[in-house]
This record gives sequence, structure tokens and C-alpha cells, in this order.
Amino acid sequence: MTAARENLEKEVFRALFASVAEEMGVVLQRSSFSPNIKERLDYSCALFTQDGKLFAQAAHIPVHLGSAPLSVRAAMAAHEFVEGDSVLLNDPYQGGTHLPDMTLVTPVFLGQRRPSFFVANRAHHADVGGAHPGSMGTTSDVFGEGIRVPPVVLARDGRMQRDVMRLLLANVRTPVEREVDLRAQLAANHCGVRRMQALRDEYGRGRIARAADQMMDVGEARMKALLRRIPNGRYEFEDVLDDDGFGNENLPIRLEMTVRGSRACLDFRRSSPQVRGSLNANPAIVWSAVLYGFQCLMEDGRAPNEGMARPLDVRLERGSILDPLPGAAVAAGNVETSQRLVDVVFGVLAQAVPNKIPAASQGTMNNLTIGSSVGDSAFSYYETTGGGAGASADGPGESGLQVHMTNTWNTPVEALELAYPLQVERYTLARGSGGRGRHRGGDGIERVVTLLRDATVSVISERRLHAPWGLDGGQPGRPGRNWVVQRGTTRPRPGKFTEELNEGDQVGMRTPGGGGHGKPTRKGTR
Repeated sequence: MTAARENLEKEVFRALFASVAEEMGVVLQRSSFSPNIKERLDYSCALFTQDGKLFAQAAHIPVHLGSAPLSVRAAMAAHEFVEGDSVLLNDPYQGGTHLPDMTLVTPVFLGQRRPSFFVANRAHHADVGGAHPGSMGTTSDVFGEGIRVPPVVLARDGRMQRDVMRLLLANVRTPVEREVDLRAQLAANHCGVRRMQALRDEYGRGRIARAADQMMDVGEARMKALLRRIPNGRYEFEDVLDDDGFGNENLPIRLEMTVRGSRACLDFRRSSPQVRGSLNANPAIVWSAVLYGFQCLMEDGRAPNEGMARPLDVRLERGSILDPLPGAAVAAGNVETSQRLVDVVFGVLAQAVPNKIPAASQGTMNNLTIGSSVGDSAFSYYETTGGGAGASADGPGESGLQVHMTNTWNTPVEALELAYPLQVERYTLARGSGGRGRHRGGDGIERVVTLLRDATVSVISERRLHAPWGLDGGQPGRPGRNWVVQRGTTRPRPGKFTEELNEGDQVGMRTPGGGGHGKPTRKGTR
């Protein structure tokens, strides 16, 4: 086979595999019930080799996908799969990220006694129990964050295990919604299995297995080529998280990167010790952020796979905020610490390859949960809110969008008000919140929601104390802020809080702007 024909075949299989994962996502979205999955698309799908390595994915959520291989391998270690099995898990200390992210793993049998591949999807469920509606409140240990699910068999022979389902649904506030969404996850995996079997029928098992291995070899080669373009040397960068919600402030994330030829070592061991609040992130999240950061430097636009990780050495300190001991709270580690990790990776890469990296984006997902645990009126609403993107050497940052480790949509106002006892009063760009510079950072969002029923409100947000940094003389973006309005009185609220509010009360949020790039010119900024 000529080199040109071989490259063409690799490209064909890359597209075929990606289309399988994309179709799984469509099935999951259209079969689901909750607005968080159906409207916001808070899910991800991917394909894995028989030893649990991610070789293809859909264009879904980076923090889900980079960490998914550990979930698949945890399921494989806990269970000997037979055809028709599906294993569910969310335990952050057995391959999961945080408890609302439920991962479902299903084997693909192609005529052998052991699985030839695995398909998996991960979806964020709007409530998985715990101390607060939405399972994203201010808690000090993982036990207050919801039901913790080690790898368990959710389906045998393609059928739901009713006892497992009953156990799960007894521990959540919105059981009907949870059951339909779990069934949607199962339907998505069944779709993936059928599509992989169809590829076997057309191309043969051996050929698609070789193609999967080649995908990872290509990923490794792409990463090595990128590292060779980075000057050899040692680079350092530090950024901080505002606080953990329990009085611990200015929590450093420190990275020392050493590049030698086609390999790089990323040492995070001088980062903050683990904290009482939920900013603790497990190692899978660190890997997600690292791979995402390097992927952004690659110019071909291809989705990453696990082969990209082979030339990288990531070092963490056990008991730190990036490798916490079992039992630590982790809900915000997946959504907030992951964003700061990207800022740190970008900050160190900006030293190594100037003008290739943008200024800091908003650096938070601005998590808002509103819900009630009261009888038949129980509900749980969850949403992340976009903000400003950092400007680059090439132009200004975009305004009002999700950045970096999240890739979700917003819940349309009409869908939100139809599904929940809530009313959106204001939803607009926070004009002028982007940092000044030769190119200006993108603006954040201002959003105000009125409660039409008594409910518990939780906010987990960052960049309220420390602004997103600018680059090359650009100014920082404006920090975000949170507030509550009760009986006409506005009260500022911290970056992380849980509070009981009444019907008619409002919760407001102004998200951060992105950092500017380059010194502002006399003629004004763009």
C-alpha cells in the first residue's frame, strides 16, 4: 500500500469512528428527558480499544472525554463483561470525575470471547442526591455530594437491572427524570455497539482493530511533532483559585514544565494541599486539562485520543488539591479547578511559544443550581453560564460563550421556564467587562432569575476575587460577581454559597470578561 493510500485509509477510519460517537450523542440527546442533557447537551461519547484506551470521540466536552478512559478501565477491572452488559459508575475515586457525571460502559463483541471494543458515554445528571438539590452545593466531603456509585451492572442482556435502578432512584430528588436519562444513556451505547458491528461487517474485525491502534499512533506522532516545535527548556507558571467556600483563599495551582525533544514533563506537585471545600480535582481531570491545552496548539483540528498522552509525564502530589485522598469533596474540582488548570497550562505554554496562546478566558463555569426536595413538587435545575474569552495576538476574544473545559449550550429561556418554576428577568452581555488591550477580551454575561417557588439556591463560581489575566501588556478582564435580591434589597454573595430563598426572590450573576492581549493603543482598543 502506498503512503498516500495508507494516509487516506487512516483518514476514512478516523471519520467513520468519529461518526459513531457523534451518532451516539444524537441518540442520547433525543432520548433524554432533562433540559440539562436535551437542551444544554451536557454529555460526551467516545470509543475505546479492548484494553480501555480512548481512540475516537465526538466533538463533545473536554473535561468529560480526557478523563473517560479511567472510568472505562475501572469498569473493566471490576467486572468481567459478557455481551449485553452495561456498567454504570460515578465514583471519583474509581475513575469518575464528580458525582453528577454518570458514566455508562458497554462492550462491543465482534465474534470473539472477549470484547473487541468498548463504547461509553458520560452525562451530567441534574440531581444525584446529597445534601443540596442539584448535588452541587457547598459541602465538605464527598458523602454530602450525592450517591456514590462504584462500577455496578446496570443492564444484563441489554435489559435494565431493576434492583440497581430502584436503589439509584431512591436516592435522588427527581427519579422520573433520572430513570429516563439513564435509559437514554443505555440507548446511546446500544447505537454505538450496532454501528461498530456494522463496520466489522463491511471492513472486517482485524482491519478496524488495526485502524483503532493507528489512530493512537497518529495521536502520539502529532504530540511529538508539537513538542519538537517547543524550545527545550524549563518553564513555570502559577495561578490561584479564589477560595473553597470554607474560608480557605488564594489556593495556588503551580506548574513546572520541562521540554526535552519530543517529550515533556508537567510537574504540579507544588500546588495547594487538598481543601475542605469541593475544589479538589482527581488526576483524571488534570490529564483532561493538559491534553486540552496541548490540543489547542495543534493546527489540524483533529480530536485528541489517548495516544497523545504517551509523550507526556504528569506528576502530582498525593493529598493535594489535584490528587485528593478518598472522601474529599470534589464537585467543583471538575467544573472550576479544571478551568484554572487550563489557565495554568496556557500560562506556561505562553512562555514557551509566545503569540500562540490567548489571554485568560473567564476561568469558571459559573455553576447555578436551584431546586426543592419537597414531595411531588421536587425539582432540580442546573446550568453553567458562559463568559468572556481571552483575546489573542490575532484578534479580540469572543463574548458570552462557554470556554475551554466545558462545551455545553445554554438552556433556552423558553425551555427553562417551561420545565421549572423559574422566570428569567435579565440575560444580556456584561458590556465592558473584557480586558483592554490592542485586542480586547470578550465580555461576560449578566443574568437574573426569579424564583416562582421556595427553593434552595447554590452557586459555585470562580474569578470573583482574582481577575482573568491579560497577555503581552493586555489588561485583565473584569472579575465576576454574584448577588441575591430579597424584598427589594440586594445582597452581594460570595463565589460559593448555598442559601434558602423564597418565592419572588432573585439570584443574579455577572460572569467574568476575558483578558486583553497587547498594550492598548492611543487610538483605542479593538
